[in-house]
Formats: sequence, C-alpha cells, structure tokens
Amino acid sequence: MTETKNSFENPGLPEHRPRRADVDPKAAKRAELQAVALLLLSIIGTIGAIVVYVRVPLGSEPSEIQRFNMLLGLGIFLGMFGIGASAIHWAKTLMRDHEMVEDRHPMRSPEDDREAAIAALQDGVEDSGAGVGRRGLLKGTMLTALAIAPLSVAVPLVGNLGGDWNVDKFRHTMWERGRRLARDPDGSPIKAEDVTVGSVFHVIPEGLNEADHFIEEKAKAVVLLIKLPPDTIKHREGREDWSFDDIVAYSKICTHVGCPVALYEQNTHHLLCPCHQSTFDVADGAKVIFGPAKRPLPQLPIAVDAEGYIVAQDDFNEPIGPSYWERLK
Repeated sequence: MTETKNSFENPGLPEHRPRRADVDPKAAKRAELQAVALLLLSIIGTIGAIVVYVRVPLGSEPSEIQRFNMLLGLGIFLGMFGIGASAIHWAKTLMRDHEMVEDRHPMRSPEDDREAAIAALQDGVEDSGAGVGRRGLLKGTMLTALAIAPLSVAVPLVGNLGGDWNVDKFRHTMWERGRRLARDPDGSPIKAEDVTVGSVFHVIPEGLNEADHFIEEKAKAVVLLIKLPPDTIKHREGREDWSFDDIVAYSKICTHVGCPVALYEQNTHHLLCPCHQSTFDVADGAKVIFGPAKRPLPQLPIAVDAEGYIVAQDDFNEPIGPSYWERLK
C-alpha cells in the first residue's frame, strides 16, 4: 500500500498560553523589579568582594584565613549568581515567547513580503524593548552589573601579583644556627638516635607555632629528614659536614611549582613530587633525575647539639621553592 502525498495531517502549533506578564501590566512591572533586584544583588556582591579584599585582614590563623576566603567567595558568588538568575528570570517572564513558523520561499521574496519582513523585524525589536528599551531601570542595572562584575575577580587577582615574588622573601626562612628540628605537627624536637635507616620525618623549626605569620613561615620552612644506609651519601664539594650520621635534611618544597615532595622510595633513595613526577636523588644532593624540575632541592645543613638533638647549622644557602626568573644563581 502506497502512502499518498499529504496523508498526514499537520498538527500545527499548540495554542499559545499568555503569561501573566503578557496581559497584566502590574505583573510585568513586578517581574521587571524582580530582575532588577537580582541585578542589584549582583552589584552588592561585587562591591562586597572588593571591600573584603581591601579591608578585611587576611591574618595567619586558619580561622582568619577561612573567614577571609568565605567572605570573598560569597561576594564573588553573589556577583555572578545575580546576573545569571536575573537573565533567566527576565527571559522567562518578559521576553517574547511566541512560537513562530516561517514557510520556505524563493531566495528573493517579492517586495511586499520584504517590506513586511522588515516591518516584522522592527516590531520584534520594539517587542524586545519590553525587556530593554522601554525599561530604563532594568537596562541601567543590567549594564552596571555587567560592567563591575569582573572586578570581583580582577581586583584580588591583580592585587596578588608582583611584590610577593622576590628573592629575599624565599631566601630567608626561620631556620638559623642552633634551632632544633621538630616533628610536624606536634613540634617535639628530634634526637639523632630516634632517626633509623629508611625513616622519614616531616620537620618544622622548633617554636614555629609561636611565630608571626605561622602559615607563611611553615610553608617556607618545611623539611624532610631522612637517614640513609651507611656509605650511601655522595657528598658534594663544600657540603661534607652538612649531614650527621648519614642523616640528611632537604626542603620539602618542589623546585618546579612548589608542590610538597613527600613520597620517598627507600630502595632507590628517590623522592617523588606527586604533582608532576619530578624525582630527586636524596643520596646525591637531591639532584633532579626525572621530571620538569630544573634544580635540586635546597639542603638544610644539620648537626647535633650537646643533648643529642638535631639542630640546623644555618638557613638554606639558596631560595627555596620554584625556580622563578628572579632567583639568584
């Protein structure tokens, strides 16, 4: 059986159901004010994020850092959420929602049809003006919110560039002559007799918990303390007395991008950075044997005091952390 042309009835478009804002001017005005309120929320959030960044002290305590990040994040969230929610509400309640069908026609329509199409486009522009052109308050708040929203992200981003990345900031840590090496996080000092072959201690300077800017100082001073088997260490020139009883100490901060180097393989004496797989040979001055890091981990020279506790001989002899372009050679 062969189907004939037009054997299926065209169901057409469903009946259009006007929204309340389409028929009730008060409802349309209410929807406009709701969209404006969301845009104002965005503006307040953006300004709030900038105020938090400029006026709220960051501090060094975890609770202070948490409060700062929460307030800054809330401001950025409100700045972006207000714009998105307003755009959705605006589209659903105020913009034209009529379904339209345009039948096929020759490539160039008759002049009457072309004039009618132009007139229809103009009507559409005027109709969309119900959301923009004839609603000055909505248009003004929209442009203001869109203009200042990027500032909630740009101001903290630009503010964090520049001064922090200098040689002196990373050259000096809390390590100094005679300061004991202590366990992280309890801060108890370490005796040489407690360090066995193959053991790894995560180390901070004794008394660090009492320091100003505790988080920043800890981030710079963290060290890995490792004891190697006898006659394993390849002493580099000038560093013959930087270790004690086959115990060595190296910065825990990877020289690639600053991730914590904490994966130790006892049989090979290799330290692995989990971020980008830079690998360092602890037995040979922590030199790079694999991965993107460009220089060895800085070594902390150590000794033992009269009570048998491991102490630093001095600070690191070079800046810790990534090999940024201003680092002294």
